[in-house]
Amino acid sequence: MRLVSFDNGRIGIVREGSVIDVTDIAGAEPGAWPPVGMVRFVAQWDRLHPALLDALHSRTGRALAEVRLEAPVQWPNKVIAFPANYHAHIDEMKGVGTGVISSFKASGQGFFLKANSSLSGPADSIVLPPLAGREVHHECELGIIIGKRGRGVLHADSRSYVFGFTCLLDMVVRGKEERVMRKSYDTFCPTGPWITTADEIADFDNIEMRLRVNGEERQSASTRNLIVNIPDMIAMSSAVMTLEPGDIIASGTPAGVGPVEEGDVIEIEIDGVGSMRLPVTRGTVGDHPVWNKEKAGLAV
Repeated sequence: MRLVSFDNGRIGIVREGSVIDVTDIAGAEPGAWPPVGMVRFVAQWDRLHPALLDALHSRTGRALAEVRLEAPVQWPNKVIAFPANYHAHIDEMKGVGTGVISSFKASGQGFFLKANSSLSGPADSIVLPPLAGREVHHECELGIIIGKRGRGVLHADSRSYVFGFTCLLDMVVRGKEERVMRKSYDTFCPTGPWITTADEIADFDNIEMRLRVNGEERQSASTRNLIVNIPDMIAMSSAVMTLEPGDIIASGTPAGVGPVEEGDVIEIEIDGVGSMRLPVTRGTVGDHPVWNKEKAGLAV
């Protein structure tokens, strides 16, 4: 199934270009704060599944073009991100002179957390902060949605914790400031257009993805080339903290990262999962003296 959040917190299932509204079955409250409808939906999936199948076949849908899609999970417990998870990306970052990335990869340095408030959806713009002389780069990633609570998950059991997948962009201000700060601006974690449930993906180790800017392909990769694969991401993160339903794991980006500018259009496409086209705009909020360095070095 493909599951969407839409129109201020409603929950739906995508069926042949239309959205079947299952907000009532999910027990979600449109407009509620915090917007945890999808998190609760994921947590109750096994119990609700029979009713959802019935709704999918018996209810009339609305055309996708008539609804406003939102970030599928708007209020997860956490967003977990794995840096330096493709060898080719590590190689390209060595050339920017950091002296750091060449010594570390995801299998050795682990993960970081990205602010939940950076999440945005397929109908939102990516808003660049007004930082003179600083580059903001795109990073094409697979978003992994956790389906159930778990701590110390074994590699062999990890697949059962994957609820589904979504497209994800990990936007970043290049520099030497703390990674979480550089990656946590509002709209710096677009996700969507929906969650494709795990049963739709036969091989987790063979998911192809690509990213284009203004129609030009910049990134292309497969999960087969990950340094830390999906089972290991779940095992590593759950060794440290309890995973919760609705948590999002960002897989790490392949080679080909690069700057984007106001007016660009970014397209991310992941086979079997979905695609998004996102305009890039320039905001007026986000400058601070911490960014004002005569020459900022680059880092991931």
